[in-house]
Amino acid sequence: MALYRIAVASFSHETLTFCPEPTDLEAWEGGGIKYGYETLDTSGEGKTYITGFKEAANGLDDVELVGVLRTGWPRTIGYGSWISTEAFDVITARITSRLEELAQIEGVLLALHGAMAVRNVPRPEAEIVRRVRHVVGNIPIMVTFDLHANEDVEMANAADGIFVLKTYPHLDSHETGYVASKCMIETLRGNFKPTMAFRKPPIVSASVFQASAFHPMKKVYDRCREWERKGVYCASVAPGFAYADVPDLGASVFVVTNDDRALAEKAAQDLHDLMWNLREDLTRILPGAKEGVRQVMEMVASGNKPIVIAYHDDRLGDGTHVVRELLEQGAVNWCSTCTADPDALAYLRESHSIGDTVDLSVGAWLHEISGEPVEVSGGIRFLGELEWVETGLVGRGATRTLENVAWLDLGKNRHVVITERLFAPMSSDPLKAMGIDMDSIDIVEIKSRVHHKAYWDTWSAVDFPVDPPGLGPANLGILEYKYLPWDIYPIGEKYLS
Repeated sequence: MALYRIAVASFSHETLTFCPEPTDLEAWEGGGIKYGYETLDTSGEGKTYITGFKEAANGLDDVELVGVLRTGWPRTIGYGSWISTEAFDVITARITSRLEELAQIEGVLLALHGAMAVRNVPRPEAEIVRRVRHVVGNIPIMVTFDLHANEDVEMANAADGIFVLKTYPHLDSHETGYVASKCMIETLRGNFKPTMAFRKPPIVSASVFQASAFHPMKKVYDRCREWERKGVYCASVAPGFAYADVPDLGASVFVVTNDDRALAEKAAQDLHDLMWNLREDLTRILPGAKEGVRQVMEMVASGNKPIVIAYHDDRLGDGTHVVRELLEQGAVNWCSTCTADPDALAYLRESHSIGDTVDLSVGAWLHEISGEPVEVSGGIRFLGELEWVETGLVGRGATRTLENVAWLDLGKNRHVVITERLFAPMSSDPLKAMGIDMDSIDIVEIKSRVHHKAYWDTWSAVDFPVDPPGLGPANLGILEYKYLPWDIYPIGEKYLS
């Protein structure tokens, strides 16, 4: 019996190029990089692309997965900006050098992201695949992507099969990994001939409007599944990531069939046309912090509670626009789940302990767009390292850790959580682990766009996104792009002239 050895590697980043802090090699090393067999060790991590790869291969006598390399999230404040050329070249070289060392490899599974942005490398994920191809030759390479992928025909030409998430919040990483791995296995066995079609609808949209369970993207993913019922192996639509200033910005469509070019092309064109027809539904105006908090307080007063304020455009973590309005407008019974301020945390750790009362200036230290520091006064109720096991749908079963966190009780059931970096709780688990009584809270402010909805929509009566100044805004027109395609809707030059 033939033994098919399939290499597995992951090099993934969602790069927000408008952020101030570049993502260098030191940041990647600080976030942790796994090698060899540790690449496939997913214990304590919940469901991932790699658990899906493993499930498809589990128990098969003719298949062996071989771990190569897997990056963690680089250690940066907030979202990391442009990845350095050095970091990209070094990490990619570590993948290719290890592939060169392997005696026998019949296929490669790559868990990438699709919204990576690298200095001097216009299309980094396609370049990763090309460099891998140069080493391994003409063997199948299958790629998984986040649905925020920005990709174009270069990626379609580089890989044999591309498989994109269909859920946002991302709940199908395992399933997507399984589909890619199953395709790889059947291809190696000679039972499948991956045939792929590609289209690129010239549309860019803010992440906050891309939730898969709501219009318009629900209609798109329902159509993908409809095509899969008609014989397509995998139909994928990535609406893209608006905050990476790259030449392949925007939506993309990948359709994989088993040796049926006509079906692949027909499905891809249909999905392209559907996205284009829905383009106006992928944007709308959201209230700013002042107006948003005012509306939320009115809803609470009328009994429509609890409410989540999705402070969706703060990608640094130090934004204070919403917490300032909660304080100035006299809101009570609220919890702000993240003001990122490592200096404030260091001061608390060095000079205070749990039970102390402090006056503290927090936030708005990293970027002028984040607002002004806010003055708070309250008791320290938690200070130090926090660990919990996630019970929400996003990352369920994973052990999570915040190395340094503080909870300040401001009185009147008002609570401020201070973290080192951008933090968005995917459930109430970390807040409860600190000791916050979530049953008494009417308003929760979360610096998240859609991921939080998997749990918090079950907790809240209303999910209310606001759009104060930030580096990930709903109004994309306020960002200064350098590499924007001229014909991309609605902010390309074609639509502004």
